Amino acid sequence: MAKTPKTSTLPEARKTPLTVDDLWALQRLGAPSLSPDGAQAVAALSSFSMEDNKASSALWLLSTQGGGPRLLTTGGEKDGNPRWSPRGKLIAFTAKREQEGAKDETQQLYLIAPDGGEAHRAASVATGVEAFRWCPDGRRLVFVSWVWPELKGTAAQAKKHKEFKDRKESGYVTSEAQYRFWDHNLPMGRVAHLHLLEPAASGNASQAKVRDLFEGTPYELGRADPDANHFDISPDGKRIVFSFDPATEKRVDGRFALAELDIKSGKISVIAKDAAWDFAAPRYSPDGARVAFLASHQGRKHTMPAQLALWHRDGNAWEVVSSEWDHEVQAPLLWEDDGLALLLLAEQKGRKHLWRFDLADKRAEVVVEGGWVGAFDKAAGTLVTVADSATHPGRMHAHLAGAAPLRIETFNDTLLSGRDSARVDEVWIKGAAAVDDGPKEDVQLWLAYPPGFDAKKKYPVLHVIHGGPHTAFGDVWHYRWNAQVMAAQGYVVAMVNYHGSSSFGYAFLDSITHRWGELELQDVEAATDWLLKKPWVDRKRIFATGGSYGGYMVAWMNGHVKPGRYAAYVCHAGCFDWVGMFADDAYTWHAKELGAWYWDDMARVHSQSPHAYAATMRTPTLVVHGALDYRVPDAQGLAYYNTLKALNVDARLLWFPDENHWILKPRNSKLWYEEYFGWLKRHDPGAKGK
Repeated sequence: MAKTPKTSTLPEARKTPLTVDDLWALQRLGAPSLSPDGAQAVAALSSFSMEDNKASSALWLLSTQGGGPRLLTTGGEKDGNPRWSPRGKLIAFTAKREQEGAKDETQQLYLIAPDGGEAHRAASVATGVEAFRWCPDGRRLVFVSWVWPELKGTAAQAKKHKEFKDRKESGYVTSEAQYRFWDHNLPMGRVAHLHLLEPAASGNASQAKVRDLFEGTPYELGRADPDANHFDISPDGKRIVFSFDPATEKRVDGRFALAELDIKSGKISVIAKDAAWDFAAPRYSPDGARVAFLASHQGRKHTMPAQLALWHRDGNAWEVVSSEWDHEVQAPLLWEDDGLALLLLAEQKGRKHLWRFDLADKRAEVVVEGGWVGAFDKAAGTLVTVADSATHPGRMHAHLAGAAPLRIETFNDTLLSGRDSARVDEVWIKGAAAVDDGPKEDVQLWLAYPPGFDAKKKYPVLHVIHGGPHTAFGDVWHYRWNAQVMAAQGYVVAMVNYHGSSSFGYAFLDSITHRWGELELQDVEAATDWLLKKPWVDRKRIFATGGSYGGYMVAWMNGHVKPGRYAAYVCHAGCFDWVGMFADDAYTWHAKELGAWYWDDMARVHSQSPHAYAATMRTPTLVVHGALDYRVPDAQGLAYYNTLKALNVDARLLWFPDENHWILKPRNSKLWYEEYFGWLKRHDPGAKGK
């Protein structure tokens, strides 16, 4: 008789809460690209070193049938944006590497065989490669590079680039209305052009053929980080469709049109243009007879959503096809092989799904449900997605017809298996009434509970208010404001999707226009009231924090909420003074959002500006800002901090000389979390070991 095995008496390994160090030990998946037969996906995987205080990335191959992933590149520090060639023989990617004794000064395009070997530089482009697409023949590529438009030929561009690099002056000179974006000045005197690249058969980068397709024309791509969504190549490889701003003076809120370029002749024709509409992200249909794109009716209102539109070569006319669907369509667009539908991303009630939009009946259906689907690709009937949620970082799945989704990587599973996860719930509360004397409207509230939550105990509440304002706190893994890390500190983390948030329909999103702060505050306060009725909430330990527009909100709350309701605030990159905010990179939107230019109606602008209510601010505040933040210039944070100090309000400043709107360096992020939690603990009457 077989013996009954003994029950193990070894204690189960104890799980620990997620820490900031864990957060930076996680590896982050990039967007996938599928091989033509759908059998393999390639993606960049980013890793971070707290010791070295930097990031690195390499390319990995993943089988859509299952099995272990395979490392493809090792020679570069930041290999990224991989794309499989149409015939499957090569994978192209961007990188800065050292090869044949030459170290890249700018990002270049590299090619590697999927079965491995050494990657080689496709061409030496002095002005660098920003983004690219393969031509259907698999022999040529089209890429984006910033060039001096008055020069002709790659030799002239290379000479000018060297002269500019070697110059002794540091001044930036411009007459442009749009001259900076996010955290950098636009390349001085340069614009983004499309180029045609034919790599040499020998693999020698110096023998590659490069032609500026916009040379000698007034055309350029958009100046706000032009990427591969700005253009597409026709299935026959003869034409390129691209979006461009037809205005003489380029602005960040310019209304783009679509044009088509004949690659052989260089002739460019405008195919879709309307002064009231903004067009983006064009994609050719499989037969090349139509172009799908995003269209936003900016002439009606600046908050109008991007809708799915089609241009028809037969008749040279365009139409909006998703006007009855109250969802904002997001790039990229991907045609189904039969040309009858498109795959696209769109948010819905705090989640982002992958949808299929059927053109015949103009109906959308969910293909892959979020969480938060961040990227996807499809080839030969195989679909791959990268999606995360509030409980896990990005994961890649293969979706084959008739089969359950198949997880095809486990990069972070070992680390996360030893961590105790916070439970995340979705609840709905009654918030503000968007219309005077109208009914109070339902507002979504996400709650993350501390690991081991016990409803019989008392917990502090930590509001985390999202930015935008026209974004949402979704079912998403957020590295900069991670609810799991925050809940692990013992807080019930509350994330309100206030009026103005995306994913709840256009009326909800537009309801705050010209009256910023009003409805959003009512929603946050309604959430606080709802929470205070829970027996597990310690009413003396309520905190509010936020970044960007969320930072604006906590500054607004400091001037509008009775002191004592919130024990402390944290304001990260928050808007404080709407007149001073005119130094930002998006100043042309101010009057659209606030209802007036400050010189026309100062009272109206000030009525929505936190600084105008400084006299009533009494709540202790940690102010955080980065010097490279051009969306909300750091003078906003400094002015808020100085104001609180002048008012003798307890305040602390965390200022980074090398960070932008976000905190991206590992060591700086760790310091950010340390200061964040330290500030809350300092003002927490129930904290232990203060």
